[in-house]
Amino acid sequence: MHPGDTDRTQLSPERRRADRARLADGVVDVLVIGGGVTGAGAALDAASRGLSVGLLEARDWAAGTSSRSSKLIHGGLRYLEQMAFPLVHEALKERARLVRTIAPHLVRPLPFLLPLTAPVWQRAYYGAGVALYDAMGAAFARDRAIPRHRHLSRRAVLKTFPALRRDAVRGAIRYYDAQVDDARHTLAVVRTAAGYGAAALSSARVVELLRDGDRSDAPVVGARVADLTDGSTFTVRARSVIAATGVWSDDVGAMLGTSAPSLKVRASKGVHILVPRAAIDGGDVGQHGLILRTPTSVLFVIPWADQWIVGTTDTPWTLDRDHPAASSADIDYLLDQVNRVLRAPLTADDIVGVYAGLRPLLAGESDETSRLSREHAVVVPVPGLVLVAGGKYTTYRVMAADAVDAAVEGLPGAPASCTAELPLVGARRWTEVRDRAAELAAEHGLAEDAVERLLHRHGDQVTAVLDLVRADPSLGRSLPGAPGHLAAEVVHAVTAEGALHLDDVLTRRTRISIETPHRGVESAPEVARLMATVHGWQDDFLAREIAHYEARVAAERESQRMPDDRTADAARLGAPDVRAAVRGSAAASGG
Repeated sequence: MHPGDTDRTQLSPERRRADRARLADGVVDVLVIGGGVTGAGAALDAASRGLSVGLLEARDWAAGTSSRSSKLIHGGLRYLEQMAFPLVHEALKERARLVRTIAPHLVRPLPFLLPLTAPVWQRAYYGAGVALYDAMGAAFARDRAIPRHRHLSRRAVLKTFPALRRDAVRGAIRYYDAQVDDARHTLAVVRTAAGYGAAALSSARVVELLRDGDRSDAPVVGARVADLTDGSTFTVRARSVIAATGVWSDDVGAMLGTSAPSLKVRASKGVHILVPRAAIDGGDVGQHGLILRTPTSVLFVIPWADQWIVGTTDTPWTLDRDHPAASSADIDYLLDQVNRVLRAPLTADDIVGVYAGLRPLLAGESDETSRLSREHAVVVPVPGLVLVAGGKYTTYRVMAADAVDAAVEGLPGAPASCTAELPLVGARRWTEVRDRAAELAAEHGLAEDAVERLLHRHGDQVTAVLDLVRADPSLGRSLPGAPGHLAAEVVHAVTAEGALHLDDVLTRRTRISIETPHRGVESAPEVARLMATVHGWQDDFLAREIAHYEARVAAERESQRMPDDRTADAARLGAPDVRAAVRGSAAASGG
């Protein structure tokens, strides 16, 4: 059976129980801690090499940084100014692979306008940079899926993007990068790893690293794990452990309890806001994003479904890492920056959704055991433990391969990475379904636009969602407060995508939590009821799930009214995490 076949990749409740039993007191070649995109990528890389793999995530797949990015797959145009040519080269190569082979249903080319605000020299300077960017990308774009850049006059810019103030632009350069649904992409990586035999457990928090002896350099031989679904603990033995925990990397280093070399990672907070498509006039010549220079960095305005994403901030964050909070100062900054170029300014009343994420930045590496690029580092602090951190979403696959290479050095005969051209779940038969929206809609009695949306969320797995509608036509109805989502997607999220809690569905399997003015509160009761039919939740558990979600939304809204990070953090922590706290645990997430 092919690893991409649906039944082998399904993260069902039954599969979780089987994987838990398989890991408990078992031995795997590679144990990966952290279910963000890098950890998921490491699990897939190792499993596709034929190794036995366990993947552990303290919360939900992509619950941290990997669901809160700018949702771009890009080469890093601004890095050219820093002369970081190898970085850009590597990222553009990965961009081409994702668009062409790895996840074409989730990663799509998107044109951006780089407005010009100065005389001729700026067009020449930026134009040379974008031309180099195109030339580097063309080496990997066999079919020119990513078009070349074009120079636009002021008149052409204003026709393409009428929302821009006439006095704010003298022209623009249109170039292309790509957009990704980051949470669903990470989930596809996890499911693909499961298809290759990886045992994948979310709600499984690592609380201790197991050592072979008491010496400071004693090898790591596994982990003790708290199962947050029932409060029990178990141990997993491993020939090598990879910690891909992002902003939680220091916690894993602390588990060593020694002065062993480690990665020092600091967190940078990035806040994004979403506004309705009608709030910014993007014209009628096709969707375009904007990339704007700010005094400290860049600002993106990105089309996203029926909204625009505006972001991001870039500020140090030293408070709660599980639930970083956006303050009113963050939101005011984004509004101020984008309003400098908009004809009709945005206000706080226009905002539909807000999300905040933490980017793990390398604050310094130690010891000659590091394998550093300018973007990420792999460290082996003691035998049997590999730490990987830094980098960016686009190059997750390279980071994962580097980490697995370090992990298998002591495993004779381990083959090389084979993920460079490996399609993820949803991509293997993409060309067979991508143009069949009208046909599938007629066959299942659904609107064509609804099926089109399903195709770009599920790829060739759309048939698994549509089969649910065929078996129970009531699942073809739209969710309350979220007309762009079907009830069948909720059932599928539980039966195939590992959703354990209401928040998992509303925030990551769908984006109802940021795409609706009610932030998912109007959808929550029906979504919880649908989940209960699969999970077998009793009424009291169902009520607690809804109450937890409503409290989370209320706390986030309150935090966004606070003037600074400290008060916003305090307000956000007014709502506890839905996953049970485990006494004495050290966080080891990585989403």
